[in-house]
Amino acid sequence: MSTTLKLALCQYDFFVGDIAGNAQRIEEAAKAAASAGADLLMCPELALTGYPPEDLLFHSGFRRQVERSMTALSQAGLPVDLLVGYPDYQGDDIYNAAALISGGSLLGCHRKQCLPNYRVFDEKRYFRAGQSATCVDLKGLRAGILICEDLWEPEPALQALAAGAQVLLVINASPYHLGKPSEREALATQRVQATGLPLLYLNLVGGQDELVFDGQSFVMDAQAQITTRLPAFTESLSVVTLELQGGRVRPLPGVVAPLQSVEESVYGALVCGVRDYVAKHGFPGVLMGLSGGVDSALVAAVAVDALGADRVSVFMMPSRYTSTMSLEDAKAQADALKIRYRILSIEPMVEAILGTLAEEFQGRPADITEENIQSRCRGVLLMGVSNKTGAMLLTTGNKSEMAVGYATLYGDMAGGFAPIKDCSKLLVYRLARYRNNLSPVIPERVLTRPPSAELRDNQADTDSLPPYEILDPILEAFIEEDLSVDEIVARGFDRATVGRILAMVKRCEYKRRQSPPGIRISSRAFGRDWRYPITSGYRPQNAS
Repeated sequence: MSTTLKLALCQYDFFVGDIAGNAQRIEEAAKAAASAGADLLMCPELALTGYPPEDLLFHSGFRRQVERSMTALSQAGLPVDLLVGYPDYQGDDIYNAAALISGGSLLGCHRKQCLPNYRVFDEKRYFRAGQSATCVDLKGLRAGILICEDLWEPEPALQALAAGAQVLLVINASPYHLGKPSEREALATQRVQATGLPLLYLNLVGGQDELVFDGQSFVMDAQAQITTRLPAFTESLSVVTLELQGGRVRPLPGVVAPLQSVEESVYGALVCGVRDYVAKHGFPGVLMGLSGGVDSALVAAVAVDALGADRVSVFMMPSRYTSTMSLEDAKAQADALKIRYRILSIEPMVEAILGTLAEEFQGRPADITEENIQSRCRGVLLMGVSNKTGAMLLTTGNKSEMAVGYATLYGDMAGGFAPIKDCSKLLVYRLARYRNNLSPVIPERVLTRPPSAELRDNQADTDSLPPYEILDPILEAFIEEDLSVDEIVARGFDRATVGRILAMVKRCEYKRRQSPPGIRISSRAFGRDWRYPITSGYRPQNAS
């Protein structure tokens, strides 16, 4: 005779700090899960507070809201059992915990045993580690509960097995980066093979500042085969049936959403990140400069896909150096996207500023100063429109530029959010072509012409930088792999070029500190997982 248990995977976007709103969503999800025949609703890691709550955890008012909401959830008479992530306050200690609530009673509380403290994670600043496995009885089925990083180490799963677990329930807030979905599933395979237990992996979805959570929750049977996978970057409430027979648990087959290509997944992360950042801050829309180049072209397409054409405005701001091609291509893309397009010439502003500074500049040759003035004039115009309308300004700089400082403070770096800040220039081209394959919105010339800032006559990016085919692999080796000059040179790159590029990265740290937040899509982005000093005597080109 077999027993079945139905679990609803609540792959939702829970808003950091909105404890009452999150609790309400959990109650609504519980009712929907009951209507779908579920016995238990699984919610992600720290679903009650959103993830990561960071220093909000230290605020006494935040603590009181958490405690009130947990009491209310336990007394709400929910139509299903509830497994929910929340911060568990015990005196001066805080635990990253998961509570199993049934009929107004707390059946179990698992405290996260492994606290990540690398890259974007800083959990040891906030939480104490749990010390033991947690195994609970669900309609005669013994379930071991794990929280995110508990899965990344072998011991917690083995402890749950030793405690009698027949299935592992893992709640997560695992942020996206390239390759992360496959990495998670490979890790889950190791745990299933080590324990012989099936596993349900529930992940958070949605954008939170620099982080994007991709969802892609999954169910894996005892043979390490995926039986269910939820879609990427999409909220979903999916019911999974577990069958218990002869002491073994078997997940019944469900819908298996395919894993995405690199371009599809990164583009989805950008759209999700922009959509949620704008929505959670309550901006009516966004605006940006549209230059006729590939970076702004990609950002415009992302913005429209995230928000809709009616919430996106673009501005072409020509100078004497702006080519006819750029004017034509910017207008063509705006028309293709059906977005509001305006032309604001910067020439009068530039002339006025140069006139005012004429005495100060007398006897000094023209240089990058005049180029930066043009960029800052554009920043003034865009920020003026942003202030007046309430729309948020998107910046359009990419990771290659941010790395070496090929950007102007208070000019093209001005804005509230930087969607492609973690995308290399070569990846920008790949994403633009991916978007055009869905529907052609970026003129082909934008993808084939040599990139240029158009701040002086006949300017090209290669006047200041190595070709991106050389620059980007060197930057990736240094930033994401932490390789030395010698190690990068061993890959076939010129030593002088490598030394020059790494020196530029070091020199421009002060710029990056003043740049707006942007969406993390790599294993190491400029932001919360890049903490280089601004003032430093270290010379990477001298280190082997």
